Amino acid sequence: MSHSPSRIREILPTSSRTALGATIAGGVLTALASAPERLSHLFRNRFPMVAVTGMTGVGKSQLIDRLTRRASADGVAPVGSAVMERRTRRSPRLHGFRFLVVPGDNAATRLGALDEVFHDEPVDGVIHVVANGYATPRRAAGTTGEATASREEQLAAELEDWAITSHRIASLAVRRHKPIWLVIAVTKTDLYPDEVDRVVHYYSPGSGSPFGEKVDALRALAGGAKLSIDVLPVSSQGGDRKSALPAKQAGAMVDALADRLGQLSGHD
Repeated sequence: MSHSPSRIREILPTSSRTALGATIAGGVLTALASAPERLSHLFRNRFPMVAVTGMTGVGKSQLIDRLTRRASADGVAPVGSAVMERRTRRSPRLHGFRFLVVPGDNAATRLGALDEVFHDEPVDGVIHVVANGYATPRRAAGTTGEATASREEQLAAELEDWAITSHRIASLAVRRHKPIWLVIAVTKTDLYPDEVDRVVHYYSPGSGSPFGEKVDALRALAGGAKLSIDVLPVSSQGGDRKSALPAKQAGAMVDALADRLGQLSGHD
């Protein structure tokens, strides 16, 4: 049976009413103080943070353009951005992702960005972008003319870049209480449409390739239960007039990547 405030004042002595008032006020203050934390947790679940890593020229920005349904002004993303790009993907169901695109240069800006996404404000997952040796070469500082590099040189540079990033991922995985996920996105498949399966295998754990061996080493360091690994092909350029990959197939690859990100983040 409920009591009106006046009836409660009659029943309870002054000291009890004071204590009751303090209890209610304390509960309200506690709820107000914890509200931002709960809202932050809810937002993080609906919009997890995802680091996008990989060496310069592999197509990180172009891939995130496709995932966020945003086109670059001239259709070509800048190579070797010196700052960390921040993008957001939103869906009608109020789910999405916050992408942090780490610069590809092996410079102070890149190392600072890696510290931010793996230590200062740890991400929930990682998309590591590779290109089967077809990364766009970048000129060395202070030089002019067209940059050139062989596929062998690009594959070696890609492997070196992965060694740096994989150690950061392992360190994050062992620190966190909950598992994290990694998607290795094999880009520029429009340049080798008949070899996609072979190339995906090259980047996969257990493949015995130089890259696959480093992925196996990462899994051993992080612990298999704390790190899930997917390897998916994707194309940001498929469908244009010069591409060997049909637009429908290129779009399906991007959609498959987006669907997998949603599954890994618990959106489905």
